[in-house]
Amino acid sequence: MIVNEIIAVVTGGASGLGEATVRKLVRNGGKVVIADRDTEKGEKLAKELGSQTLFAEVDVTSEEDITAMLDKAIDHFGKVNAVVNCAGIVVGEKIVGREGPHRLSSFSKVVEVNLIGTFNMIRLGAERMQHNEPNEEGERGVFVNTASVAAFEGQIGQAAYSASKSGVVGMTLPISRELARYGLRVMTVAPGLFETPMFSQLPEDAREALGERTPFPKRLGKPYEFAKLVLSILENPMLNGEVIRLDGAIRMQPK
Repeated sequence: MIVNEIIAVVTGGASGLGEATVRKLVRNGGKVVIADRDTEKGEKLAKELGSQTLFAEVDVTSEEDITAMLDKAIDHFGKVNAVVNCAGIVVGEKIVGREGPHRLSSFSKVVEVNLIGTFNMIRLGAERMQHNEPNEEGERGVFVNTASVAAFEGQIGQAAYSASKSGVVGMTLPISRELARYGLRVMTVAPGLFETPMFSQLPEDAREALGERTPFPKRLGKPYEFAKLVLSILENPMLNGEVIRLDGAIRMQPK
């Protein structure tokens, strides 16, 4: 896919990995729909980046929200040929903690947003993207999902988060096989420890200590490094049905 022909939806696009991806795509000539629940941040980012962007308030678990956003995007830009799923939440709870067992409601919520929300965006996006005019490779669009190294080495307290991200990893290949007939690719990135809003709340020494766990480079990942990989995936038609770890060779310990 040629960069200046990309018209992407980035969920969770108002902050963190999503924001970095929005900025990278726009800087390279792409057009982006910033899909996020945070209206203030989303509208501010769209205003800053200008006519190559469009903000849409979206709850990824809502079929109505996604349908309305896709209608708005196609009406504004003519089509959508890429989806980058960055929307996600995290909770930390032990199965049996001081206050009792892990709340079922929090487990369900994490799975609903991270896994079901990603699937919801793929199924509704694919329905539209299958009708795109194919490029010279026969490609009509690309999906890039965000998992986590927690999908493989979940730590104590991460049962919900790990389960949701493992689900994203697990559905990557079967969905890519199914959507291949339409010329749609599906990839997943599994980041390690990255500088995101979740980590920004920690003291500087705590962030540095976490970064030291990474074999090389010994630091937290930068959101722009995630964005660079997303762009590479969009550009390379042979990348399909696979999960790429972006983690500096880290392997998470139990806690």
